[in-house]
Amino acid sequence: MATHLHQQRMTLFCRAGLYLVTEQALSRGRTTPDIIRAALAGGARLIQLREKDLPLPAFIRLAEQARRLTAEAGALLIINDRLDVAMGVDADGVHLGQADLPAAMARKLAPRLIVGVSTHSIAEAQAAQTAGASYINIGPLFPTKTKSWTQEFLGLEGLRQIAKHTTLPFTVMGGIKKEHIPALRQAGARIIAVVTAVTAADDPELATRELLSLIRQTSNSN
Repeated sequence: MATHLHQQRMTLFCRAGLYLVTEQALSRGRTTPDIIRAALAGGARLIQLREKDLPLPAFIRLAEQARRLTAEAGALLIINDRLDVAMGVDADGVHLGQADLPAAMARKLAPRLIVGVSTHSIAEAQAAQTAGASYINIGPLFPTKTKSWTQEFLGLEGLRQIAKHTTLPFTVMGGIKKEHIPALRQAGARIIAVVTAVTAADDPELATRELLSLIRQTSNSN
């Protein structure tokens, strides 16, 4: 049962195309539920609740609301960092950084959940795959305000090199704008993760529609 549900979730995950990561501080005064509603109306079916600066009680309340909104739309909800919150609100998955709960432990505790891992190198990608991750994120690709980063950004070549060394589905993230999508698709990216391209847009619903349309166009042409 656990394996079947995980497979169902991953099928939806791999079809999503666009992966919206929320960040209320980067939403131009709009609430995260407002952004989620707009993105869902625009066709997004994969949402990660990030919100690193929220105290835990507020984060839990927001996760419960995000779960209701995504469930009503038939969309997947991934919780950033907090496996306990993901399990508590019956989310579809958890996304873990290199300093978070180990992926192998998350997989053991929550076999039905999608377990994603942020990776920045070939070694980290291979370790995540060995640990039982469902997918990895490759990034940050380009300069971004959403992540403190002192190393070189990976760029398209870094993406290509890491992608060669994993058989897992992967997302890409880090400073991605609409104009990057054709080149990302040519480099092998199939699921594009964004924050401000939607959260800071004048019209988040329209921005979501345009991003999804471009992802689908480039998918058909590749």
